[in-house]
Amino acid sequence: MSDDPISSKKLAGTAFTNALNELRLEAQKVAVQTNAAIKDNAIDKLVGKFEDASQRDEAGIEFWFARDLQVLLEYTNWSNFLEVISRAVDACINSGQAFQNHFAEVSKMVSIGSGAARDVQDFKLTRYACYLIAQNGDARKKPIAFAQTYFAIQTRRQEIRDEVEGQYAPLSEDEKRLLLRNEIKEHNVKLTSAAKAAGVIEPVDFAIFQNFGYQGLYGGLDRIGIQRRKGLGRSQQILDHMGSTELAANLFRATQTEEKLRRDNVRGKQAANSTHFEVGRKVRQAIKDIGGTMPEDLPSAEDIVKVGRRMKKALASGSKRLK
Repeated sequence: MSDDPISSKKLAGTAFTNALNELRLEAQKVAVQTNAAIKDNAIDKLVGKFEDASQRDEAGIEFWFARDLQVLLEYTNWSNFLEVISRAVDACINSGQAFQNHFAEVSKMVSIGSGAARDVQDFKLTRYACYLIAQNGDARKKPIAFAQTYFAIQTRRQEIRDEVEGQYAPLSEDEKRLLLRNEIKEHNVKLTSAAKAAGVIEPVDFAIFQNFGYQGLYGGLDRIGIQRRKGLGRSQQILDHMGSTELAANLFRATQTEEKLRRDNVRGKQAANSTHFEVGRKVRQAIKDIGGTMPEDLPSAEDIVKVGRRMKKALASGSKRLK
């Protein structure tokens, strides 16, 4: 795998799907370790019952009643299940959590027959509390083993989700600039090839051809005019001092010109120059139509070469800390 931070951003992909496909195998392994025999759809049925038992309070917060969970986990005696809850509370405290946030003691009325009712103890449990109860239950009970499997799957799924979200973390401005600058370099090679096929052969002719594209996009400014507008020296490459928004506009100009030259089978230097100017002008019009800032009014940015060196140094420094 490449150490290039930009390339790694583009590799986001199959890990999430692959991991999800392995969850069933993980469930079977966990169940075997807990001596729980897997029957047809047993885990799915328990998961369904568990999710169906969830409720929401007035604030929309998800919870389970302990007495409902007691039935799901096949504890016939409340006092025995209360011992499991007690161990789960201890585990919650040991993990540094405020147990009151996960185990809220409540009372509710239950029918005892002949229209009579009595007040009984219960708890409103968070999903984390249910997890701790499953972990502290009797693993010889199949529902307990299945519950442990379920929470192992849920935990793994969240880990995978976090990893994937990390891969899709938004790019910084420096990362976007590096990515777009490299893309433009690649597409300029293709644009040069398409221009040559149209008859733009000599280097001086290609410089003129490029200026027509800039003039269309920058409202009549050629390369030197853009340098002056941006406060750059004549030896400084304008593309190396563009921010990501400006680079993206120029990338679109280059890709669309290349495609149009080939698609329309444009021939002749004058026709190629006109095509480049027209594409640049239309990109400019699109920016105007959406209320964007004209490219000549965008500020110049730090030299992309310096940005690349700085990010490479930061990456090397981070790699050392991991060793």
